[in-house]
Amino acid sequence: MQTLVLAGGCFWCLDAVYRVLKGVDSVVSGYTGGADARPTYESVCTGRTGHAEAVAVTFDPEVIPAEVILDVFFTLHDPRQLNRQGADVGTQYRSAMFYTDDAQRELFEAARDRASEVWDGGIVTEISELGEWFEAEPYHQDFFAKNPGQGYCMAVALPKVNKVRKSYAGYILAS
Repeated sequence: MQTLVLAGGCFWCLDAVYRVLKGVDSVVSGYTGGADARPTYESVCTGRTGHAEAVAVTFDPEVIPAEVILDVFFTLHDPRQLNRQGADVGTQYRSAMFYTDDAQRELFEAARDRASEVWDGGIVTEISELGEWFEAEPYHQDFFAKNPGQGYCMAVALPKVNKVRKSYAGYILAS
């Protein structure tokens, strides 16, 4: 198993998308990249902790290659938006990839370069060493599945899930 820590806007969207992929063992929503020793959803939402809403995606690279996990990442959000995704604004919604070693950093750089061709450049995705990881509160875990009728889920997360289902049909779990 391999784990990648990624941030691309609200973690509810990333969580929802990665959970539909074959080979993904777990998705954990959390916070990283900041200075607060005890971040909470409420404190991170202020934008003053420096943390990003992120997910730790653990997957089997024999089933779904890391490159696909990262290409999905660059499909499900707009990596050209600095410190925001759509109406979600603030550093907590930044596009970021957090590496644990040089091999992951190189993997992330290659994915960013591939995405740059698709997005016509201008990518602002941060690539940083993973600092301390804080798991988000339990109600954030698998939020989309637990709250399918919630307004944000319907308006923002569902279109991203559908986009990935269409673009990566060969990696989608059977319903």
